Amino acid sequence: MKPRIALVTGGIGGLGTEICRYLARSGHRVIAGDLGSRTDRVEQFRREVAEHSDTIHFESLNVADHAGCTADLARIEADHGPISVLVNAAGITRDTSLRKMSVQQWDDVITVNLSGVFNTCRAVVDGMTERGYGRIVNISSVNGQTGQFGQTNYSAAKAGMHGFTMALAREVARKGVTVNSVSPGYCETALVMAVPETVRNQIIANIPVGRLGKPSEIARVVDFLCAEESAFITGANIPVNGGYFMDF
Repeated sequence: MKPRIALVTGGIGGLGTEICRYLARSGHRVIAGDLGSRTDRVEQFRREVAEHSDTIHFESLNVADHAGCTADLARIEADHGPISVLVNAAGITRDTSLRKMSVQQWDDVITVNLSGVFNTCRAVVDGMTERGYGRIVNISSVNGQTGQFGQTNYSAAKAGMHGFTMALAREVARKGVTVNSVSPGYCETALVMAVPETVRNQIIANIPVGRLGKPSEIARVVDFLCAEESAFITGANIPVNGGYFMDF
């Protein structure tokens, strides 16, 4: 059987890159979809995944533009084959307190982090249901569960993402398509490592395991949910946060 095509949005980010690696090791043909305008990062990404150059490919994709995203995904499927696995890892932050937040800061985060999930899922879900197989994993956040100061936009988008996940999971459950979300805690990504050390140490002090997570620890869970054998898991949210937030 030919390798299944897996699309990872935000695929050239720190977390996205690791997810691409894990899916490639599991036998998928992986498409890292991200903004083509980030030329320096695209070249760096290609070097980072050079050992998987036959199975990981970059394609330009803007999840925030509905019409453009739909066209890009049609082009990707025409070039590489039908998308059977979709990981929505594209996301941005525009942090500030609500009292200072502009409409643009709100709209930018909601458009990329939440509407982007609609745009990609809407484009591929018909094909998945028609073929009787699909795996969709949406990367949410612990801050979508707990809220976070200065992130009303981000927390709302990430909480909404899991609501979307549960609703879509119900719609496609009998069609061989699973839809789940993963909520990472604070990890060793460029975004977190750019936080002042004193603030970062305060964050770590509140994590029961006593450290930041590693992108590979998130990617392993995503890879598990994308496996054929994970067919009985759908509508779930898997927290991967070192005990930072625990819910019954």
